[in-house]
Amino acid sequence: MVIKIKVCGMKHPDNIVGLTSLAVDYIGFIFYKKSKRFVGDANQEYIKGLKGLIKVGVFVNADLAEICDKIDKFNLNAVQLHGDESPQFCEELKLRGQVILIKAFGIDQHFDWTVLNAYGGAVDYFLFDTKSNSYGGTGTQFDWSLLHQYKLEYPYFLSGGLDENNISAALQADDPRLYALDLNSKFEIEPGLKDINLLSHSINSIKK
Repeated sequence: MVIKIKVCGMKHPDNIVGLTSLAVDYIGFIFYKKSKRFVGDANQEYIKGLKGLIKVGVFVNADLAEICDKIDKFNLNAVQLHGDESPQFCEELKLRGQVILIKAFGIDQHFDWTVLNAYGGAVDYFLFDTKSNSYGGTGTQFDWSLLHQYKLEYPYFLSGGLDENNISAALQADDPRLYALDLNSKFEIEPGLKDINLLSHSINSIKK
């Protein structure tokens, strides 16, 4: 299976134009106000009109009304939940929002993998990121050997400190459930502004 690519934390139209020339499948926009990559509403119409990419809205403990409002205003195709959202919340959002649903979990050696069981059927994908004391990415890699403890069949996005040097190691995992790589902070000039040349080089290596 060809691994999909998600680039998250986009903000600026000119930067997004550069990204659309690459073999990217998912583009992420962060709607968490405390994030340095918070997209805001300034470029709402531009983002709403984007075609050819699956547009993902990233939310942290937002209520259903807010998420559904952003789905409509930005014409989002997918929602990524990065907070403490329950399985019941996911089920209701999936029903009301009519979007692809991704539920993120922070992973460390103490993570209880049985927590995922309750989300079966409520989400389309999991996203495994590095555990942190706050919500959102850390820019650091977790111990990928912990993924051997993942026993479900649901496909997942791999996140957390992916860069041009460790991508090849991620692909060598040879896990058929690994659906996509989530690229963010290691490919930035500054928060929310991606290095298109670096992304191009790395994505070409993934898609070979």
